[in-house]
Amino acid sequence: MKVVNHLHPSPEQAKAFFSGAEDGPMCMVNLLKFKDKASYADGSEPELSGRDAYLRYGAGVQACVAAVGGKARFSGMVTDLMLGEVEELWDMVAIVEYPSRAAMLQMVQSPEYQAITKHRDAGLAGQLNIRTKAQG
Repeated sequence: MKVVNHLHPSPEQAKAFFSGAEDGPMCMVNLLKFKDKASYADGSEPELSGRDAYLRYGAGVQACVAAVGGKARFSGMVTDLMLGEVEELWDMVAIVEYPSRAAMLQMVQSPEYQAITKHRDAGLAGQLNIRTKAQG
């Protein structure tokens, strides 16, 4: 299995995702890989780790998620692998529940969210975002 890491969806991916059928609550599983050192666009804080830059984003995004009725369900550092084989482990997993696609779109378009994405971009080397739905 080949994994291609991107930090932002392409316009086509975003349009397809957010125009998908609205079917209520969903959880996004985020697999995160950090840069060794943060890389801010303005060159600031070159000694900050990628993990620490991302954690700044994580602290700010909690309020953005809550503002649209979502909830952080889990976040934790990856410690080891029990089954399977990968070239390299992800660094962190975060699971966030949103009431709908529309709520997630509202969040990512908000000025509050846009103001903190610089920390996400500075800290992440790559990520996968996987949409999940409870069976019921």
